[in-house]
Amino acid sequence: MPLNPADSAFAERLAAALPFDTVRPPEPRHLEEPRGRYFAKSGLLALPRTAGEVATILRAANAARVGVVPYGGGTGLVGGQVMTTGPAPVILSLERMRAIRALYTEENVLIAEAGCILSDIQAAASDANRLFPLSLAAEGTARIGGTLATNAGGVNVLRYGNARELCLGLEAVLPTGEIWHGLKRLRKDNTGYDLRGLLIGAEGTLGVITAAALKLYPRPAEEGTALMVVDGPRAALDLLARARGRLGEGVSAFELIHRQGLEFLRETLPDVRLPFDDLPEWMVLVEVGLAQGLNAPAALEALFEEAAEAGLVTDGLIAQTEAQRAAFWSVREHIPEANRRIGSVSSHDISLPLGAVPEFIEKGGEAIAALGAFRINCFGHLGDGNLHYNVFPMPGKSRADHETQRDAIKRAVHDLVAEFDGSVSAEHGIGRLKTGDLARYGDPAKLMAMRAIKQALDPAGIMNPGAVLDG
Repeated sequence: MPLNPADSAFAERLAAALPFDTVRPPEPRHLEEPRGRYFAKSGLLALPRTAGEVATILRAANAARVGVVPYGGGTGLVGGQVMTTGPAPVILSLERMRAIRALYTEENVLIAEAGCILSDIQAAASDANRLFPLSLAAEGTARIGGTLATNAGGVNVLRYGNARELCLGLEAVLPTGEIWHGLKRLRKDNTGYDLRGLLIGAEGTLGVITAAALKLYPRPAEEGTALMVVDGPRAALDLLARARGRLGEGVSAFELIHRQGLEFLRETLPDVRLPFDDLPEWMVLVEVGLAQGLNAPAALEALFEEAAEAGLVTDGLIAQTEAQRAAFWSVREHIPEANRRIGSVSSHDISLPLGAVPEFIEKGGEAIAALGAFRINCFGHLGDGNLHYNVFPMPGKSRADHETQRDAIKRAVHDLVAEFDGSVSAEHGIGRLKTGDLARYGDPAKLMAMRAIKQALDPAGIMNPGAVLDG
């Protein structure tokens, strides 16, 4: 059966069941996403304060067959937070649920409501001399509920894992309104199906996360950051292997950066200080966090010397102060903003087996060149095989000039990813942007199981309609 709109009659019934000012018209920010490719026509905004109020909203929506779009910080890049077609939904924003409910320092656990901004969780952990290591470019606006719902990654996945690995338990509301009280702080719990793991990464299609028990870590006593110029992606991989051989789990981040990203920074964000006057073709940003008594800059210097002797690196800078560390990271963190200002024709969040990365980059350049003249900015989290492979117009052109080629570019990149047994969505999710890609490249048995799970938990199909599984 088709869904019904969140019309005025439904709005009145819902408002009557909730505290004053919980239901209202949405603001413009709730109807669009950062890249400006998806816009919602309308909707009804609900701003619950408790899991009980979320349950009331979902029960009402399920009974009336009204779609519900969970909304976190609105920072998602695949359109998962914006319903563009179909009857007007309830936009369920978690922004009022921002409490940090508890912090168990001795257990390294923090319990936060879904509307908590990621940087606030990081700060609360830091105040307790602990680390919450999930770090994203959008951490000042991204909320933990949406971050978990998309199983976000970021720069520290190499050492600490994705969002799923940083969560011990959840409180969530299922589509029919039942509250799952799963906020356990256990490291071991083999009591049947892993509902926590299922809801994380489901992008709001199976329920609404309302709170999470998050893993904290001791803060590294010694931290160090270096930029090292490498001859290419293969040399970067060899350098990564040497870094992990020397420092083990002390390697927190290992970011691959191409000259094109630095050129975009020079063109659009001249206030960002670039580390080299002559821009190298390839470089890596290495971050280490070591135990007390170990000297991080000295460890990085020893790594550089070993790599230089092996012919892997030709130049480098090792941060000697916190200001220098921040300057190095500022380069990496501003690359997405420079990309946005240039305007990509097609952007790709992909992952590959580590050993396939160099050949993919080579063949990817050839595949794009066969489609025309473009600039490629390939950068990302080399330590976990996640590349942001973005294609841009040449100077003097805009992405609008190549709009008719966008699908062909995406198809060429994603076909090559599939050829190397990679993934077309590494850390951003499927949303509405990649539903066709999931259908094309996804394993048939997995898709069958996903549809069965969706039908079992959300038989009315109200949860984030059109996201992840289209149709």
